[in-house]
Amino acid sequence: MIRKINAILTSLILLGVIIHGVFASFGLFGASANSMKHLARVIFVLVALHTAIGIWTTVETLIALKRAGVHYFKGNLMFWARRISGIAIMILLVFHLVIFDVGEGRLSVFDGVALTTQILLVVSIVLHVVINAKPMLISFGIGRLKARVADILFILSVLLVVFIAAFIVYYIRWHIA
Repeated sequence: MIRKINAILTSLILLGVIIHGVFASFGLFGASANSMKHLARVIFVLVALHTAIGIWTTVETLIALKRAGVHYFKGNLMFWARRISGIAIMILLVFHLVIFDVGEGRLSVFDGVALTTQILLVVSIVLHVVINAKPMLISFGIGRLKARVADILFILSVLLVVFIAAFIVYYIRWHIA
């Protein structure tokens, strides 16, 4: 049950991040000022719940491994990759919140470090989505995805390029103005 709830949360987070990213990209390109702050706050709450569930399931797994007396680290590399990519997102999300001045939704400074952390955030999110897609789809009862993998990867690639380009364009605009 908890994994199904987490899969639903994940779907909502993914949809919210895509919408937030697209609208925020328009703002970074200079086309619009609407970054959907309210949506960002909802996403933050969903991410906090997703993180709490992730911590809970990780602790459950570690307890089970300890009881079994065997850890099978190599056999669980994807499990650890999922956790580590999630941790990376959380660290980079803190930078995102600080850089975009949480309450105001505006920048106080946008230097090379800020640009780098934002690009890493986008890449980390895409990596996390890719390595978690299969278990999420399985939790929804979707077993066969091969026919749609290329479409999904194409869409994620386009979003990756748009989001990173928006940060780079904004960085250039920030330093020219």
